[in-house]
Amino acid sequence: MYRFLALPVALLLILTACDTGSEDLVIYSGRGQALVGTIIDQFEEETGLSVGVRYGDTAQLAVALAEEGDRTRADLFWAQDAGALGSVHAAGMLAELPDSILQQVDAAYANEAGTWVATSGRARTLVYAPSRVDTTDLPQSIFDLTDPAYEGRVGWAPTNGSFQSHLTAMRRVVGDDSTRAWIRAMKDAGAKTYPRNSAIVQAVANGDVDFGLANHYYLYNFTSEDPNFPGAQTFFAPGDAGNLVNVAGVGVMRTSERVDAAHKFISFLLSPEIQRYIVEEIFEYPVVAGVEAGTAAIDPEELEGLQPALDLDDLRDLEETLSMLRDEGLL
Repeated sequence: MYRFLALPVALLLILTACDTGSEDLVIYSGRGQALVGTIIDQFEEETGLSVGVRYGDTAQLAVALAEEGDRTRADLFWAQDAGALGSVHAAGMLAELPDSILQQVDAAYANEAGTWVATSGRARTLVYAPSRVDTTDLPQSIFDLTDPAYEGRVGWAPTNGSFQSHLTAMRRVVGDDSTRAWIRAMKDAGAKTYPRNSAIVQAVANGDVDFGLANHYYLYNFTSEDPNFPGAQTFFAPGDAGNLVNVAGVGVMRTSERVDAAHKFISFLLSPEIQRYIVEEIFEYPVVAGVEAGTAAIDPEELEGLQPALDLDDLRDLEETLSMLRDEGLL
């Protein structure tokens, strides 16, 4: 479970509240308004349905939903990562989606129970500086980064949510003991700590480090403004624990009385038009066939072959990850 459980629900509501009194659909969105507000506005314009949105931190919204239980007014939970969706699913709060929705995405982009689907993909990559790195001898595994050749040359962000989700995935793929040993080895190898993904990418460009673990789209945020930005990125070998593909995703609340509108919104998110918007404006991966990945590092079909076998619902198991990081003095 998430460590935000101690936060009073009243505080969560103050932080995230909106007018949700007379809308045709209510969404709890862990995706920021700056990213998805345009998408919601377009849905309202095209369907004539009014949408109330409660924006907030994904993990905190998951906790709010658990506290509200059957009293929640939310029809949909649109989460920033699979871990929060897995938590809400495990609490029995999500309804099974119809095949008409589930069949729009590959099985890798829906949970096994069929209670949520991905709306976009976010791949973990290794960012590097081409001018200082031998590109014919890039590391083939995230575990290679603890070798002496990378000492003091790698940036990571232990306090960042995407890194913590990645570490949770590593625990599922290789086990707790191997993951804890990797954390300690990275510390011993002088991995440099940064507060967020964007700071890591900037550090690579500045020459502070030669490599960095980050989500793939951060590099494209830089290169979209400066085509000569001095950075590149790569994946590890197929199946390696370093190749996590996390997702933003959406599920319908079991208590919703506006299921038709909720399903219509999900289908809208999975439409080619909106998937192209997500690719071109947010730089994330599409999750439906036939939509090109744009500037993304690799085609989505190839990406599926790179990621390790993992039930994304398992990313909800965050507490042991946080405990590991605290034990090692990284939180």
